[in-house]
Amino acid sequence: MKKTSIVKLNIFAAAVFAVVSTVQAQNSARTIVSISKQADHLEIKTNDGRYVLKPYSDKIMETSFIPAAEKFNPVSHAVVLLPARVKTSFKETASDIQYVAGDINVTITRSPLQIAYAYKGKLLLSEKNGYSKTAEAEVLDFNLDASEALYGGGARALGMNRRGNRLPLYNKAHYGYEERSEQMNFAMPLVFSSKMYGLHFDNAAIGQLDLDSKKNNVLAYETISGRKTYQVIAGDSWADIVSNYTSLTGRQPLPPRWTFGNFASRFGYHNEAEARSILDKFRAEKIPVDAIIFDLYWFGKDIKGTMGNLEFDKDSFPNPKGMIADFAQQGIKTILITEPFILTTSKKWQEAVDKNVLATDKQGKPFTYDFYFGNTGLIDIFNPPAQDWFWNIYKDLKNMGVAGWWGDLGEPEVHPSALQHKTGSADELHNIYGHHWAKLIADGYKKDYPDQRPFILMRSGYSGSQRLGMIPWSGDVNRSWGGLRSQPEIALQMGMQGMAYMHSDLGGFAGANLDDELYARWLQYGVFQPVFRPHAQEEVASEPVLREAKTKALAKAAIELRYRMLPYNYTLAFDNNQHGLPFMRPLFYAEPLNQKLQAVADTYLWGDSFLVHPVMKVAEKEASVYFPTGSTWFDFYDGQQYQGGTTSTVTVVQDHIPVFVRAGAFVPMSPLVQNTRDYSAKKLELHYYHDAAVKKSTGKLYDDDGETGYAYEKGAYTLMHFNSQANAGQLKISLRAQSGSRAEAVDRDIAMCIHNIPGKPAQVSLQNKDLPFSWDEAKKQLNIDVRWLKNSKAELLIKLSK
Repeated sequence: MKKTSIVKLNIFAAAVFAVVSTVQAQNSARTIVSISKQADHLEIKTNDGRYVLKPYSDKIMETSFIPAAEKFNPVSHAVVLLPARVKTSFKETASDIQYVAGDINVTITRSPLQIAYAYKGKLLLSEKNGYSKTAEAEVLDFNLDASEALYGGGARALGMNRRGNRLPLYNKAHYGYEERSEQMNFAMPLVFSSKMYGLHFDNAAIGQLDLDSKKNNVLAYETISGRKTYQVIAGDSWADIVSNYTSLTGRQPLPPRWTFGNFASRFGYHNEAEARSILDKFRAEKIPVDAIIFDLYWFGKDIKGTMGNLEFDKDSFPNPKGMIADFAQQGIKTILITEPFILTTSKKWQEAVDKNVLATDKQGKPFTYDFYFGNTGLIDIFNPPAQDWFWNIYKDLKNMGVAGWWGDLGEPEVHPSALQHKTGSADELHNIYGHHWAKLIADGYKKDYPDQRPFILMRSGYSGSQRLGMIPWSGDVNRSWGGLRSQPEIALQMGMQGMAYMHSDLGGFAGANLDDELYARWLQYGVFQPVFRPHAQEEVASEPVLREAKTKALAKAAIELRYRMLPYNYTLAFDNNQHGLPFMRPLFYAEPLNQKLQAVADTYLWGDSFLVHPVMKVAEKEASVYFPTGSTWFDFYDGQQYQGGTTSTVTVVQDHIPVFVRAGAFVPMSPLVQNTRDYSAKKLELHYYHDAAVKKSTGKLYDDDGETGYAYEKGAYTLMHFNSQANAGQLKISLRAQSGSRAEAVDRDIAMCIHNIPGKPAQVSLQNKDLPFSWDEAKKQLNIDVRWLKNSKAELLIKLSK
């Protein structure tokens, strides 16, 4: 080790000792017996067990404590990253041990035993008592700084800074919630801190996550059993930290492109005639739509007593294969709801019993119990014969033409503690039931339909469920302004936790509340959330085609904008797939050191280019919006400029919510289509938001066929790169295409729209040849039609007027 490195270690160790001495020390009875440094880990044997510290990368460190009476369980349901070969160093002194792996420094103070973690010399966190056991739980606890904000813990409605809450780690539905919900469908054992680190507890069993509820600067993870393993995830920015977390737990595959279209959905379509009628209305009104979702009436006429039939009701749907084929000819995908419950009154009950599909009691008999829908058993998703049985049902429906799956009630909604699964008890496996259900479908597609992308809409999951293609939604939110106000927070938090497709039932789900303003505002927000899917109880229509004329017009405008945003949104999906970047990003992504932004959820970033402020109050006339520092922002609709780092009061209008674009942004858009199958990147609009202060800027557009599984990895893609350079009275814009080995190069027609050009340009040229253009003085917009020939780089030169 270099002398300078030793000096830095000694300085850091002294700093850690000073911090540790001011907080309650780790279990004073725990002492170090021996230390063993291996090539890929450090093992510390104590008088009551052993610690194993293992780096996964230069920014991720895993720590496990194994009590003396236990064997280490190596199985993680969350982690898929293989540990990398990380350069490590090790130094022992009489007072401590320094273990450095990449940019993470772990200091183990000998007496009292204390473990602390730092990143690039900055202390992140330290264990408090380390591992301890009480009559109720096994505990891992940590010291907190007095000022750090905490995020994570899954899907909750608590406010962005979740510090001060004690969160049940038990997936549970909350029907009709509004602005506060402490327990929902995703209870993830994951915390992020404003000090720029993540802390993931790698254990599936139920428990509690205490985020300093006692106001004593302690974070505690409590569980009934299982692994005492956690990972510390560090990084240089929020994008970096979340990227590191998703590299650890897996990245979301690209879904089919129609995922970014509009869905026709309600609870529910009772028969084929209703379904055909609603799609006819979309077509007549020329409102774009890509899919129709069938709720539980597809397998039974009644809400109760039929769950588990898992086949079309022949009276209501006499020719489902023909219906699905007809819809497919129109470009409409068919999605079916499925649940993991097999009622004793269902058509599949005896078959499920005979084939050992169901979870059991301790005597091995099918465990039955009552819940809202009837007397039921539960598919044992952890039992291979049950997995095969369930997948074969999906496969039969898939071969009938079904294009997507909605997995509902997958917490599971009712999951008695006495119930036994093949690999453990209900409480040990409860939180990963939905995760493994999604895995069943994802694995089935990989085996039987490897060239297709699954659509897996699910209400419950676990750390890492994103890698299975899970598209989560926020449950049965109340159809109220309070219900709407909780949605950005839920989506922002889940995006940070890897589940970037978190979205809501647009318009709200629960309750027969007819509020046209609320409905319009919720759909306008939906343009800038990952999935656009109005859905509700049928007493009040969720479909825009059934609303009164004014509301219908507002909804149609929102949906049309959503379709025009396809190329931008699909590129966000690509960034999420490659780097784990969420679609919706908190403002502190832009300004991590700005403490005033730690609790902000009513304004957010949509990708890197857009700033969005949903309207979430009745009859709101104006809104206060903070514009992140570092750039100018333009109103998306009228071009008004706002300076970064300032707060402005903006006027709220009925037609849309406040949306702004960052100066220097390239925004690819599409001409309006009625269905995503009609979309083509051969004909595009490309908007550039010019600002003389932005000397250089870049953008991109990702394109593939929208269907092929792992198209990028197979080389079946095109990545278009956009660059701008402004200087000395001219603006240069270049377009360059990078195609994969299996992608065909094509000519493209690009309608360039350059915003904020204050005067008519003196000249516009393409490849040094003059090009006709139009300039709108009122809008300060320059419009140029560019024929971009394949296998060429398009170079636009705009000579600006002085």
